[in-house]
Order: sequence, then C-alpha cells, then structure tokens
Amino acid sequence: MRRIATLLAAALVLSACGTGTTPPGGDQAPATGEIRAVEHAMGETKVPASPKRVVVLDTDKLDTMFSLGMTPVGAAQASQNTKIPTYLGQGFASVKAVGTTQEPDLDAIRALRPDLILGSKFRQEKFYDELTSIAPTVYTDKVGITWKENFLLDADALGKKTEAQGLLDEYTQRASSLKKTTQKVSIVRFMPDEIRVYGPESFSGIVLKDAGVPRTARQELADKSDKRFDKVSPERVQEVDGDVIFVSAYGEKAAQRQAEVTAGPLWGKLSAVAAGRSYVVDDEVWMLGIGVTAAGKILDDLQKHLA
Repeated sequence: MRRIATLLAAALVLSACGTGTTPPGGDQAPATGEIRAVEHAMGETKVPASPKRVVVLDTDKLDTMFSLGMTPVGAAQASQNTKIPTYLGQGFASVKAVGTTQEPDLDAIRALRPDLILGSKFRQEKFYDELTSIAPTVYTDKVGITWKENFLLDADALGKKTEAQGLLDEYTQRASSLKKTTQKVSIVRFMPDEIRVYGPESFSGIVLKDAGVPRTARQELADKSDKRFDKVSPERVQEVDGDVIFVSAYGEKAAQRQAEVTAGPLWGKLSAVAAGRSYVVDDEVWMLGIGVTAAGKILDDLQKHLA
C-alpha cells in the first residue's frame, strides 16, 4: 500500500508539471510553450513567444494591440476618461477594466490570468514587483516623446515587431508626403484644473513635426527643459493663438472648463477663432492614443483642416 501511495503521489507531481498551471512570476515564463527574452526598462524578461492573454496598463498599449490586430483581456484606463477609446471600435468593448494607469487593480489583473503584462515605468514603476508575481511583465520607459520606440518594444514583447516596423514605416511615409503648409498650428488641451499648450516633444507635437507642420513660437517651448507641454492661465489665453488651433478636453470636468473659456471674450478675440480656424479634435486620439493608429488619425485631421 505504501508503494502504491508513493507511485500515485509521483504521478500527481508529474501531471502538475505537465499542465503548466503554476502562475508565471518574476521573469519566469509559463511552463509550456516557446519563450523569448525581451530587454526593457526594468531589465530582461522571458515572455511567451505568442502571448494569448495580455493585460495593458497604459493607453498607448491599447493602440499598439489594435494596430497589430490583437485584443487584450484587460486594460487600465485614464483617470479622467474611464472607458476604452471609441476610435478602437466595438471589438474592444469586451476588454475588462483593471483600475487606472496610475493605480492598476492587481486583484483584477490576477483574476484575468494573463500570460503577459505591458506597462510603463513612468507610470507604474512601484507596482513592478507585484505585477511580475502575476505574469511576465515588460515596461517601456518614458511616455509621449518615445512613442515610436515604445511601439516597437511592446510589439517585440507581443512577438510582432516586424509587423510593427512595417506599420511605422507606412506612417512615416504618409506623414512626409502630406501637402505642406505655412500655417502655424497651436495645440491646446483643457485639463480639469488647467489649460495646456503642447510642444514638439509631445505625442501630437511629434506627429505634426513628422508632417512638416510649423508651430507657433510659444509652443516651441524653446526656453523649457520639458518640451512636452506648458501651462497657460485663462487670463493669458491669448498665448494659445495661432493661424490654426486644435483643441481637446480631457474628461467631462475639462470639457466644462473648455466651454466656459471658449465662450468668454478673450477666446473670441483669438485670430484663429475669429477666422473660423479653431477645431475641436478627439482627445482620445490626439492625447491618449500615443500610437501608430492614433497618429494616422491625427494626419487625417491635418489633411482635412490644413488643406
């Protein structure tokens, strides 16, 4: 009987090893299937060659997966816009919410049993160790300014870097072939508690630069070390003027603020507004997309309004 019991116990151990049901943790990939090593902002992580259950923790990674024909099982959401961006279509409606980009819900992530997590050191560095106990985790470093490098890194983790490079090449070719304009463009974003102008190292600013679109002197941010964006007070809203203004709002509170300011007398005196060349654009695309599909939609807006 003791020998039979021993044999049964050994069989159970072998069976458990073969199923690969042990949750992947740290830099440890799932027990079955091919794995690859990926270098990223936090070091090196072994990931599945073809991940099937991916959780993404920033909006750029949603765009990446959509661009590559993939759908995550879970996604963190922007704090002021807690829904999947509508430009990604109905196919992403089933993606489960896992907290916000600043505070991901670890229990919700664990419940989804991911085989890969894509995150951002800039936003979620403090959660890295806990996330790696759930699944192999790959982090990009910065946001916005490095959006092209981030796209390729995330695609590499997804096993689709070649496809991503092709999409990036197509975007670059299209941006460079857009009809050139001499109109100086201003990008304005209303936040819940402030107004921002966006510079040459923001996502949308980079897209405009790629398309050869000139910017206003104020938005070159020449005297700033951080050239992503700068703040403008409502009393100095004349600083956002340009030949053309593209305007967006981050969430409902910001949209209310936008309505108040743009209904005021100072806004009406802007030359672009007086000339009817101020255009409201999709914040999910211009500010949250931060990927090749969103970049293509910005080019659509430029082609439409700067023709």
